[in-house]
Amino acid sequence: MPRDSHGDLIIRPARSEDDRELAALDRASWSTLSDVSPEPQARDGIFDERHTPDQYLLAVLDGRIVGYTRQVPPTPLASNRHVRQIQGLVVDDTVRGRGIGRRLVEAACTAARAEGARRLTLRVLGWNAPARRLYESCGFVVEGSLTEEFLIDGQYVDDIWMARRLVD
Repeated sequence: MPRDSHGDLIIRPARSEDDRELAALDRASWSTLSDVSPEPQARDGIFDERHTPDQYLLAVLDGRIVGYTRQVPPTPLASNRHVRQIQGLVVDDTVRGRGIGRRLVEAACTAARAEGARRLTLRVLGWNAPARRLYESCGFVVEGSLTEEFLIDGQYVDDIWMARRLVD
């Protein structure tokens, strides 16, 4: 498994037993900077019929889950089976700035490519400059914008659509 130059960072697939720790990380990292859904309430886990362990890659540092990404087909349609979409990227605040987000994005690209995907897409809030910089530095480009798509804390926020080609 890949190791990080800053310690013992491991990127690995999620397992069902990671459920509670992932839910706790999800609650702790929730922010209007990056989330459009309501703040998550205390719950036992994150996995359900739509969110299964096989969709998640985890960043584990010193035995603790410090980040995750969720990568899925954007629709059930056969006509866009060649596309995957990042539908979640979280890095624990205590370890930000160590390249963990980049490692997770690159791991999602590798996993999508291994599944036969030609493109990886994502959506990011227009005001989330740190995430947009990360995605751009990983080769994602803006493909579209839905102006004032969300109303968050009394402010209208654009929904930015980004993508990266996975094949030459």
